[in-house]
Amino acid sequence: MLHRIFAIFRARNLEFVRDRSSMGWNIVLPVILVFGLSFVFANERNQFTVGVLNTQPVEVPNEHSFFDVRYIDFVNIVDRDTGFRKVSRHQLDLLVEFGDVNQYWVNPESPKGYFAELALLQSDANSTLQKQKIVGDAIRYVDWVLPGILGMNMMFSCLFGVGYVVVRYRKNGFLKRLRATPLRSIEFVIAQVASRLLLILAITAFVYAGTHYFLDTRMEGSLLTLFLVALLGAVSLISLGLLVAARVTSEELAGGLLNMTTWPMMMLSGVWFSLESAGEWVNRVANIFPLTHILSAAREIMIDGAALSDIASQLTILTAMSIVFLLTGAAIFRWRAQ
Repeated sequence: MLHRIFAIFRARNLEFVRDRSSMGWNIVLPVILVFGLSFVFANERNQFTVGVLNTQPVEVPNEHSFFDVRYIDFVNIVDRDTGFRKVSRHQLDLLVEFGDVNQYWVNPESPKGYFAELALLQSDANSTLQKQKIVGDAIRYVDWVLPGILGMNMMFSCLFGVGYVVVRYRKNGFLKRLRATPLRSIEFVIAQVASRLLLILAITAFVYAGTHYFLDTRMEGSLLTLFLVALLGAVSLISLGLLVAARVTSEELAGGLLNMTTWPMMMLSGVWFSLESAGEWVNRVANIFPLTHILSAAREIMIDGAALSDIASQLTILTAMSIVFLLTGAAIFRWRAQ
């Protein structure tokens, strides 16, 4: 019995080693993630986040001595109402504006805002700053993170539940047998999307209903609008999974490609924490991922009470991504393993 076990063990190891593509992904991917995260979160020691109100998207001015204070991240805020909302919800510790009138806004209920205000006043020797108060309750972390958890679950279920399965179908010859039927590639792709979509929406709705009931999570907007976001988001993620698996024949390579897709999305799309102070280039990179737009729209609905018109840009992007992923995946789809 042992020699049979060893024979299978040896054969599987040889299969993995000889598959250079999958072995390469298993070696390279962790290294890329470690180095990437080290650059993205290089400022993680900073304790405070201060918004600098600029009506034009220009670089943060640095002539004021306040910008020399350590352990503060300064981020550009180009919309006044957005800055006020973030201060009221403790997403920004302070909002400052330097110009013809030097002024700042602080939430008196924010502990970190209190200390950021002390640092600002100490750095301003002439006391030319005008103080404005913005009141508002802090957003509970569970209210903020719930869309991220639901989105992350959708992402893994869509990408691995579709992409990995299609590769297995191709490898064991199931797709080859389907090729002998009148079924076209676009029809197979649509069937896969519809099947997974039904399952994902049912699971997501069940999880949301349970957490909302037991934790009394925040829901300021319309459930119908939130469902539309979940629908388009799931379609875009399923389409992306099909695109990844359109021509791959190795399950190990498929796993590597799917991991390379899911992990950056999980880190850069704002699943667990806000990327407000991560850097402008990080936020630009995050916008290429469908999960970023899913979470952005969902949080605007659940926390801000956004209407359909307020999230039109995110819905348009998700629709465009879905069309591109589906058409490209169907065009390059391979039925045979060889």
